[in-house]
Amino acid sequence: MLEWFAEYGMFLSKTLTFVIAIVLIIAVAAAAGQRRSKGHKGHIEIDSLNDEFEQLQDELQSVVLDEDEYKSRKKEEKKREKAEKKQKGEQKDLPRSYVLEFDGDIKASAVENLRKEIDAVLSVAEEGDDIILKLESSGGMVHSYGLAASQLHRIKENNIPLTICVDKVAASGGYMMACVADKVYAAPFALLGSIGVIAQLPNFNKLLRKNDIDFEMITAGEYKRTLTMFGENTDGARKKFKQEIDETHDLFKQFVTEQRPQLNIDSVATGEVWFGKQALENHLVDEISTSDSVIYKAMQNRDVYSVAYKEKHGLMEKLGLQAEASIERALTKFISRNSQRQPF
Repeated sequence: MLEWFAEYGMFLSKTLTFVIAIVLIIAVAAAAGQRRSKGHKGHIEIDSLNDEFEQLQDELQSVVLDEDEYKSRKKEEKKREKAEKKQKGEQKDLPRSYVLEFDGDIKASAVENLRKEIDAVLSVAEEGDDIILKLESSGGMVHSYGLAASQLHRIKENNIPLTICVDKVAASGGYMMACVADKVYAAPFALLGSIGVIAQLPNFNKLLRKNDIDFEMITAGEYKRTLTMFGENTDGARKKFKQEIDETHDLFKQFVTEQRPQLNIDSVATGEVWFGKQALENHLVDEISTSDSVIYKAMQNRDVYSVAYKEKHGLMEKLGLQAEASIERALTKFISRNSQRQPF
């Protein structure tokens, strides 16, 4: 009997912890949302990467060169800048590259900022301009990453070349975004692929029955609920659930094939991931390079700007958002180990 109480107490404590965390997230999110609705709007930050690089170069030269050589180089640079300015006045401005960043979590939360950044760039982009996206994501929810990929499609619909650089990982939903690009670069040891679908959840039905605890669930619609955490799962429910997973996988494969027809989709849509060089052999990417190299190369004959949407937050809102993020990370770990259905 004592063993039963111990097991039940452990189960109840985990469940209560989960419920309390959910309530806290809802409360914090509601408070943050209410504060944002009172007029806390964000803004677009634009920085010239050409200027930043020249500043770094100048700082380094001022240290490593002797004073006379440094002054001599500065004079030469001023002459060159004056000549370039004069030539620039006679010629058309250099084409521009706009650098965006997407750091994806399980919900692709950064998609809202990405949307606004794309809005801003599309409003000023001219013929000859392009967009470089630094992408990092190991995937997440299907619908969230589907929306993120759709945002990137807007760039192509406006006939603006899109380059995506992957320095660390673009897997599953992350690769769904990457494959939209006209050109995909990957660092040698970046991870790409995982064109597959996964869903997992525990089932406590045997534990409940063992302890004479009933669980009831009422649904309308044959497939309103298939597999559950607490009910008794049937072979029919498992079959339907597997069918849904297969259908999602087929849609994923179809999308990737449309974006990169050069792929042998059957050989890469196995759920595996590949390092950069292996991904190149499998035509998942086009070249091996880091984002730094791609951007530096662009700066040789283009004006390169970083574009980022930043939201304004007060002190209390920042604390609330940090608490929300901490709770969400803890929940993600709990759910992934216990009950989460994570299609990507």
